Amino acid sequence: MKVIVIGGGAAGFFGAIAAAENGHQVTILEAASSVLAKVRISGGGRCNVTHSCFEPRDLVKSYPRGGKALRGPFTRFQPADTIEWFESRGVATKTEADGRMFPTTDDSATIVNCLMTAAENAGVVIRLRANVAAIEHHESSFTVTLQTGESINADRILMTTGGSRAGFELSGRLGHTIVPPVPSLFTFKVNDPRIKDLPGVAVEQVECQLVTSTKTFTQSGPILVTHWGLSGPAVLKLSAWAARELFEANYNALLRINWLAGTSADQAREQLNAFKSAQSKKNIDAASPWQFPRRLWKSLVDHSLVRWAELSKNGSQALVKELTAGEFQVTGKGVFKEEFVTCGGIDLNEVDFRTMESRLYPGLYFAGEILNIDGITGGFNFQNAWTTAWIAGNAM
Repeated sequence: MKVIVIGGGAAGFFGAIAAAENGHQVTILEAASSVLAKVRISGGGRCNVTHSCFEPRDLVKSYPRGGKALRGPFTRFQPADTIEWFESRGVATKTEADGRMFPTTDDSATIVNCLMTAAENAGVVIRLRANVAAIEHHESSFTVTLQTGESINADRILMTTGGSRAGFELSGRLGHTIVPPVPSLFTFKVNDPRIKDLPGVAVEQVECQLVTSTKTFTQSGPILVTHWGLSGPAVLKLSAWAARELFEANYNALLRINWLAGTSADQAREQLNAFKSAQSKKNIDAASPWQFPRRLWKSLVDHSLVRWAELSKNGSQALVKELTAGEFQVTGKGVFKEEFVTCGGIDLNEVDFRTMESRLYPGLYFAGEILNIDGITGGFNFQNAWTTAWIAGNAM
């Protein structure tokens, strides 16, 4: 069969290779002048190819949208299969402490070259600057018309256009419902004197609570102070889970941080009082009861030069609140490097997740970020791409 894959990203290549290895004639149509752009820049240029979570029941918990739909697909192709797929093609992988998995070369070009070689070996044709203007569905085939006016016939189409407007418009014109896309995975803009002069300061484990006008979200993990506010895994996870609520609130929300993860206000108060007794002659900003970045500690105690012995009851209560429930106003969103992820896309009810085939048009398939699926940071978005594309390419 003649298969047209629209979109030359991770999902597009993975699906094209699977279809071609099953004997089909496959052509990738990519609107840009190069392919696999997001793969090249992901993970800071190292390519966070997947995550070392090998139990589908646990894996789906890392998807704010689409986790339930992915449960079945992950029983058929999950991170262990991704690792095996790449290793069988000469790419060794490694796991970092937080579960993220990378090629041992720490170079995304390793993944790009592997996909390009596999596609070439399978006979996949790649066409660049091939902008699709329209898709026409016939009884058992399709006609794809490019903006140049050229028409291409296809027996099967795989849509892998990611979060691009063009892909949503093409699918929408065919009658598919598009859940409005909004950004996911971004940093928080916070203009606050307590962190203004602390870019680069990181805390390994904090507990965060994000309060929007409609819902409250909680996450934990590392946090990083930046020139424009706050970043790090804890913030990025919050941005993913609260993506739609933050969009609707114009990215205004209250962020409450417990800098002493696992420590309650009462426990912090007890530890402060014990430390106060033992360190009464020291300045309050010179010593802390906790392993804490010194610059951050100094800022949170408001550059106080009083001795521990002079810390009043009210002062102690204020410091405990600052440490365990410090409140920061989020006033906007930044970007997470160049790794743009959207929540929204093809309504999942209109796709058969046993095959990734459209329920409206037999022969039309979807994979990757064009679907209303998105994961938190850590390799989960790529795993969605690998899994859905592998199923689509084989189902054809």
